[in-house]
Amino acid sequence: MKRLLIFLPYVPYPLMRGTYQRVYHLAEALAGHFEIDLFCLSSEPEDASHLARFQGFCRRVHFEPFQHAPWAPFLTNRLWHPLPVTVRHWWSPQVLVALRQFTHGQTYAVVDFCDLVLWPYVKAAFPQHPARVMDRSRVDWLFQTEVLHTLNQGWFSKLKARENLGKIARLEREVRRELALTVVCGPDDKTFLEQKLGPDERVFVLPNGANVGFFNADEWPCQPTAQPSALFCGALDYTPNTDGLAWYFEVIHPLVLARCPDFTVMLVGKNPGAAVRAYAALPGVEFAGEVPDVRPFYQKAWLQIVPLRIGGGTRLKIAEGLAMANPVVSTTLGAQGLELHHDQHLLLADAPQSFADAMLRYLNDADLRRRQAAAGRGRILELYTWRALGKRLADRLNSLTDIP
Repeated sequence: MKRLLIFLPYVPYPLMRGTYQRVYHLAEALAGHFEIDLFCLSSEPEDASHLARFQGFCRRVHFEPFQHAPWAPFLTNRLWHPLPVTVRHWWSPQVLVALRQFTHGQTYAVVDFCDLVLWPYVKAAFPQHPARVMDRSRVDWLFQTEVLHTLNQGWFSKLKARENLGKIARLEREVRRELALTVVCGPDDKTFLEQKLGPDERVFVLPNGANVGFFNADEWPCQPTAQPSALFCGALDYTPNTDGLAWYFEVIHPLVLARCPDFTVMLVGKNPGAAVRAYAALPGVEFAGEVPDVRPFYQKAWLQIVPLRIGGGTRLKIAEGLAMANPVVSTTLGAQGLELHHDQHLLLADAPQSFADAMLRYLNDADLRRRQAAAGRGRILELYTWRALGKRLADRLNSLTDIP
């Protein structure tokens, strides 16, 4: 069996973020096709307690202690540096030494690393390796561009954002030349890269999936709340989520309440800031914050909302919700990358009134909710289990080598 090095900028456990779920489940699935050596940056004290979990499916595992350096001052130590500050923030000479020690004398068919922030390490440690692969939880070039054009920021914040984007663009051109494969989560990521850099068969779309053994509607059958309800579930400190919630509460939530006064939206997720916590004071809001298990919320919500306006990256909550037979109302951007069709597997809407109307369609029609949730769940079970996605990725990685 061929050997695969997986290099991650964090220890992806517990599975508290979408990026963690993606890299953990794909690594576990790839272990059925490769012998895996795993090297993770470790910044949390409890990381060491999870080592045995990874040793269960990896040949060798190393968690390297890591702390971010302070952000470089703009004028004195950032403006003239060639690397984007968002990449420099992840650099440590000690990590490079440890990576070289861990991989010394090893032969890998593929070197797989997660996200642009690790490219300087891979470039230094494996300068001539023919099968270097970047699996991207998001394309920062796209993400930071959308943040720049979506959020209301002051002039200096915008100046710093443009400075960083210019450096990211140069680095993206470099990795395009150097990498054997770039794995992205959705077609919007691929389209963006190809618009900027030209078409390339080395950009491979691998969407996200669901742990259908855990998110299992048979074990957690629908038990809807007495009054109409919806669920928003996601990291409450993540910019696309906080922006989506701001948009929802500003222009959509009042439209729903006007026609359904007993409606409640439940907010579930970790690390809420003051702005997100403030939504708890609004009418028709139940603020749960971080919970030990999200499944009871999927089980009791009449529907799930995904009001995202900033794209790129993981879109796990739709797959998880549909695996739980929880119907979904999403923006088109929020559902990109998943082969789900409007009015068959879910409802899509991109304007405030149409989003509210879609929510009200589900709230007023239990049969429609059941029918489309069942269709959506069938689609997830067919195409978006981690086992199936891991097999697709393994086949693509194997195609990079000369060994059948």
